[in-house]
Amino acid sequence: MHYPRVSLYALMLAAAGIPLYIHLPRFASVNLGIGLGTIGTILLAIRLIDLLQDPLIGWGIDRWPQAQRGFALIAAFGLAVGFPLLFSLTKGSNTVVWLVGILVLLFSSYSLGMILMYARSTTLAATPAPDDVMTMATFREGGMLAGVVLAAIAPATFVALGASTQGYPAFGVFLGALAVICATVSFPIWQRRPVEGKPINVSDLRHSGALRLLGLALVNSLPVAITSTLFLFFVEDRLQLPGKAGPLLILFFLSAGLSLPFWTKLSQRRGAKQTLLLAMPLAILGFVGAAFLSTGDLVGFALICIASGAALGADMVILPTMFSVALNRVGLEPSFAFGIWSFAGKLGLALAAFMVLPLLEYQGFEPGTSNTASALASLNISYAIVPCILKLVAMALVLTLPSEGSPT
Repeated sequence: MHYPRVSLYALMLAAAGIPLYIHLPRFASVNLGIGLGTIGTILLAIRLIDLLQDPLIGWGIDRWPQAQRGFALIAAFGLAVGFPLLFSLTKGSNTVVWLVGILVLLFSSYSLGMILMYARSTTLAATPAPDDVMTMATFREGGMLAGVVLAAIAPATFVALGASTQGYPAFGVFLGALAVICATVSFPIWQRRPVEGKPINVSDLRHSGALRLLGLALVNSLPVAITSTLFLFFVEDRLQLPGKAGPLLILFFLSAGLSLPFWTKLSQRRGAKQTLLLAMPLAILGFVGAAFLSTGDLVGFALICIASGAALGADMVILPTMFSVALNRVGLEPSFAFGIWSFAGKLGLALAAFMVLPLLEYQGFEPGTSNTASALASLNISYAIVPCILKLVAMALVLTLPSEGSPT
């Protein structure tokens, strides 16, 4: 029952992440009457807090390793309280103040749970051996993807069952109950004795190879961050497939989830580096293929979602495991390092928006309207060509990694 419990805790966190990044802007604008500019400012401010606190959260987990059970419960409690409060908000004079306070609680709880779960990879694995850490990671990422799919379909399901207000209040209660159930059932995993290490320093990070992997993680996060930012625009404005973004997104994540056992077995047989070098060209082919799709090509883009989802599965299971193994190799404390790892991933999301959204606005692209050929061409380049180039850079960085068994 140990690894399924890891999957459950991961499911809880992933189900919490989708509302924060996908459902929140629409809920705040439609249900709360808050302008998009204000929503963007709020999210930017909270993102800055989130970026700054992640290394501090990691430091705290390392500082008090015996408190991991408490940290796990605090994260779940914040989600259990925050989501019912968030989606029960209504229009009022203090709505923005309440929204900011609740979002700080939710983002902080989410970050605490994610850093704890990834930092304690060696603790949660049967043994610190790379193969066991990889097996545990497969269960963890499988739970994450199941949570993504569950959160993606839940609001529409509640509406179909007759829920009011676009199903958001019922969704909030559902997420709160899910946090309580998952935290309770998975609690035994946090009773394992934590694997501790020595304090982080730059020299050891460099010697272990972890510093190089941090750079790779940042570069490699950019292609997916860009395509995630532009996914709805590409489907609805470039391909002219209104209403198809949700099913295509679920197909993408299902493909990633189903690919996890394959990538795990391949990595255990051929090594993590060689597996990444097989998966990355699949992502590149997906990016290139998207650039040449014609308007209305649902089948073609569905195939690309399958291919790119499968490639994402390799990134999800292999890169964090390589980072855990690198830290364990020289006996470093993992939590502060994974706080930096989390920072790198979120920085990738911020950089993606900074790189492509102003460019699209400059080229005259406006979502939901009739765009010029040059504006759509700019969207096509941003969604397909730029990620392809960045993925090639990431692949070049993988080529510089030492092969398994060789010195760093």
